Amino acid sequence: MTARVWTVEESLEVPLPPHAVYAALADVRRMREWSPEVIWVWPRGRRFVGVNRKAGWVWFGTCRIVVADPGREFAFDNITFGLPVARWGYRLTPTERGTLVTEYWTDLRRHGWRRRIAEVLGLVFTGTPPARRADHNRTGMRETLRRLRAACGPAA
Repeated sequence: MTARVWTVEESLEVPLPPHAVYAALADVRRMREWSPEVIWVWPRGRRFVGVNRKAGWVWFGTCRIVVADPGREFAFDNITFGLPVARWGYRLTPTERGTLVTEYWTDLRRHGWRRRIAEVLGLVFTGTPPARRADHNRTGMRETLRRLRAACGPAA
């Protein structure tokens, strides 16, 4: 049995400067343009509700922006029914041709009875067992970054 993976990172270079990439990421309504699961976002200040879909599963998460450092990093925590689920974020590093965007995910379901409830809810809502969540998210992150790069390309 392999050990549970609690954090995943993927990176890809985007042909825009960090402040422009940050502006795209910080407009959370645009997340549905590049995320393979997000279908709708309702922003409410530093919080937003995201609705996601994967095959026959549809679920929502309440998110709170926890890092908003223009041109450097944008991150939010996903909370479902008051239970911490995950932190999603983007670190931006300037390069000669644009920005290296590193998307990261950290599973926040780590301790006690709250973890067990969050794990069951995660399986029921998304259909992804805890042991496969990191691999599933890594695949989605790669697609997200490819779509982000396309949206931020010369024609954007």
